[in-house]
Amino acid sequence: MTKLSKIKCFLLDMDGTFYLGNKLIDGSLDFLKMLEEKNRDFLFLTNNSSQNRIAYKEKLKKLGCDVPEDKIFTSGEATTIYLKKRKANAKVFLLGTPFLEKEFEQNGFQLVKDKNTSPDFVVLGFDTTLTYEKIWFACDFIRAGVEYIATHPDFNCPLEDNKYKPDTGAMIKMIEASTGKLPIIIGKPNEYIINAIIEKYQLKRDEIAMVGDRLYTDIQTGINAGISSILVMSGETTLEMYKNSEITADYVFPSIKELNQAVKDAVEEASLTIGA
Repeated sequence: MTKLSKIKCFLLDMDGTFYLGNKLIDGSLDFLKMLEEKNRDFLFLTNNSSQNRIAYKEKLKKLGCDVPEDKIFTSGEATTIYLKKRKANAKVFLLGTPFLEKEFEQNGFQLVKDKNTSPDFVVLGFDTTLTYEKIWFACDFIRAGVEYIATHPDFNCPLEDNKYKPDTGAMIKMIEASTGKLPIIIGKPNEYIINAIIEKYQLKRDEIAMVGDRLYTDIQTGINAGISSILVMSGETTLEMYKNSEITADYVFPSIKELNQAVKDAVEEASLTIGA
């Protein structure tokens, strides 16, 4: 566990951590302002691969948070970084939205659109445009031995008013039922997404921390990737859930507002100690 004063970059989950639905959580903007003042950095990190950085930038801007695109990192982008290292310009059969298709094409991948061209990889994202034909072709390729990758494992995507819609994890189960195969999963809680961030932004593992409201994705990411983890109780996890869980965070705060004060105090205290 790294001291709060030593953390140089905070990886921020979005829904439940920075905002809820279409409303910023109290203290969110103050936290970003404090990080800038204290010469610290941040990245918004989301498992949702149905949208790209541009779409998330627009959402954040509508909520009153205007950040550059390079401050947003998705499991879709992490997947492109992972696959580039495996085989640049590979042929990919992609189950994904037009946003994710654009992400892959911009990174040099050739998207396979029919069953007669064998791809190098089958990639499953959070495909809100999923069709039976896509499922059929993907299952045929996977049965034939094409390597199978998924952007993230979330079963449901949270909506407002405690509602949900099926996410990539549910699609993984469907394909498993047909093929008996499971994918390599890139997103939280797996280490691949953190490795991709470290590679892209040239960060040190002991100077980054994962901040989020979900134990099995956000906090487990910290454990799996060997980085500090910070749980905020402003989203999914309740105190009772945390007490009954075997997953333990390095730090726990009611919300980003209290985290803000704790980081500020820790950095200032460390500065005074150095200057003494």
